[in-house]
Amino acid sequence: METAWKELRADFPALEHGVYLNAAAASPIPRVVRRAVSQFYEQLEQRGDYYWETWLEEVEAVRGTVARLVGAEPDEIAFAPNTSTGVNLIVDLLAGEGPVLSDELEFPAVTLPWIHRGIPVHFVPAIEGVLRLEPFQAQYAPKASTIAISHVQFSNGCRQDLDAFGALKADRRLVVCGSQSVGAFALDVKASAVDALAVGGHKWLCAGYGAGFVYVARTLLESHPPRAVGWRSVEDPFAFDNRTVRLLGSNRRTELGCPPFGPIFALGAAAQYLIEIGIEKIQERVLHLNEYLTFRLERRGHTVLSPGGPHRSGQTLVAAGRPDELVAFLAERGIAVTRKPEGIRVATHFYNSEEDVDAFIDALAEYGKGGGDATPPDAGPA
Repeated sequence: METAWKELRADFPALEHGVYLNAAAASPIPRVVRRAVSQFYEQLEQRGDYYWETWLEEVEAVRGTVARLVGAEPDEIAFAPNTSTGVNLIVDLLAGEGPVLSDELEFPAVTLPWIHRGIPVHFVPAIEGVLRLEPFQAQYAPKASTIAISHVQFSNGCRQDLDAFGALKADRRLVVCGSQSVGAFALDVKASAVDALAVGGHKWLCAGYGAGFVYVARTLLESHPPRAVGWRSVEDPFAFDNRTVRLLGSNRRTELGCPPFGPIFALGAAAQYLIEIGIEKIQERVLHLNEYLTFRLERRGHTVLSPGGPHRSGQTLVAAGRPDELVAFLAERGIAVTRKPEGIRVATHFYNSEEDVDAFIDALAEYGKGGGDATPPDAGPA
């Protein structure tokens, strides 16, 4: 399988220009994604609206592919440009149900839309960088109608057991942000009893900016009308009835107007690409690279702030005293990572290699020799 991973690297031209360890911020796209988008714009360039019906059929095919990726039904999937849009669509449905239970590690897009609508949000503290299940259990937690968490935390890479959260949610809704996990880790919304899921496609999905989606369980769609509608939210949009609202029963009703075909086709190409590789295989590869990275870091004496064990993900938060300086130093050497208040975040996706990790470790050693404080001077050999 090692040879296959090396061969897949050729699908990502960005890897020819340096060591890219930054999928948690945004991933480069594989060639197949660019081809899908280019084909659409070439058709639009050459024939204008001639392919409208074909494009609409392709959009529905993408809906099915995305649904398969997360274990949903196609009519439970709607396309959204980013996580924030997806979360707001979910908040529109659930705002009237009551308070929300979240956690202190969350990305702002998961919590701010609730707060903006005047909905109380209770924050569960993390213990040594890990979200424990017990504080979310109904008998211990503040009263809430919804649990809103990320599958993988953007801050330190803590990965949550969604099956366990689904089992403890009781009569509460489970709303999940999957932007830091979908594309790298297997997720089955039905098996985990997830009620709604928002995903941005430009990170681990490798689909580029503007290519996201939102899942809403059919039970919610049936019982909660959307807050915003448009001309394509109704059963027969091409009747152009401007007086009667007969809403679609599917999540497609939240897409409102003409589809953003380019990003949708990018998402479809990326999702199909990942499915063909195999999400379980990708997850295994991501975890292997993360283990290899943390082993090398700890052997060098670096402080790893991301949890391991069952909470391990593709992200590694490394302590550093002057993260701005270190990120700039690495960038000069063609190594891309993300600055964090505590240090730097290193993200290893399936297209990365052990050689990428080695190059990063060597650069840290060079930084330490130059007086940087990322590598202790007495660290032993790796």
